Amino acid sequence: MNELFGTLPDGTEVHRWTLERAGTRVRVLSYGGIVQSVEVPDREGRTADVVLGFAGLDGYLEHPGPYFGALVGRYANRIAHARFPLDGVTYALEPNNAPNSLHGGARGFDKRVWEVAPVEHGVRLTRVSPHGEEGFPGRLELAVTYTLDESGALHIAYEAVTDAPTVVNLTNHSYFNLAGSGNAGGHELRIAASRYTPVDADLIPTGVLEDVSGSRFDFRAARKVGSGYDHNLVLDKGVTGTPVEIAELHEPASGRTLTVATTEPGIQLYTAEHLTGPFAPGDGVALETQHFPDSPNRPGFPSTRLDPGATYRSETVYGFGVRD
Repeated sequence: MNELFGTLPDGTEVHRWTLERAGTRVRVLSYGGIVQSVEVPDREGRTADVVLGFAGLDGYLEHPGPYFGALVGRYANRIAHARFPLDGVTYALEPNNAPNSLHGGARGFDKRVWEVAPVEHGVRLTRVSPHGEEGFPGRLELAVTYTLDESGALHIAYEAVTDAPTVVNLTNHSYFNLAGSGNAGGHELRIAASRYTPVDADLIPTGVLEDVSGSRFDFRAARKVGSGYDHNLVLDKGVTGTPVEIAELHEPASGRTLTVATTEPGIQLYTAEHLTGPFAPGDGVALETQHFPDSPNRPGFPSTRLDPGATYRSETVYGFGVRD
């Protein structure tokens, strides 16, 4: 179902699409590719929205910084000093998280209106990011498909091609709260990651891949997520051609569970201590599947380079269930 959701200050219409299958209802906006809501039942069959979002467009325009539910790019996470080298040329980006570039710059993909078309059990979002947008090289043609499978799991599949060498790292920035409200610090989390990327004061990786053993970054056995995280965990599976399950989030009171499967080599765990406005710090947990932060400046990290003739592909699956 497609309906008018609102109008931007320049008069551009924003539409909302509703997907529904196997007990899951998802609403997606053409603005920012935002996942506005995900409604799923608890163990008693009571339905609640388990992602943070707003009822109207004004909420997203007034609170852009947290990237609520947004499709993030051209480069998710941070690039140090808002610059990176590629084939002997240093590209300067928008330092919107001074001194760094964050989530694609001041007007990244989260603040663009996408073309949306229906597909079986979902929608396909497309746009062209022109050469030089926010400082990134290459004309990038993008397609992102949101679909619900027969179990009600949400699949997000990304594709991109370029006419010149560039870097690409896309993700979805939903904040999950499986209780439907309140603080999410009591959720139980498991992540199949034996290492993480330590960061400096500006949240830029030092380049080391550190063992999680004995640290607060060890989620190999499920435990309460707590607070104070904005870090990339290095998934044991690495880059894969098809999604592999790597994480589970569980909210004991409702019984709701969220599983995460991905092709990506990393996942950013963000416990949202910086939320303000209608939401309080810690009201959601972001599990952003991705390549590592600052990879264009770190040759030892998995590459985010995309060349003409190649296709960027990434897929993440968010599965929903309940426990007794």
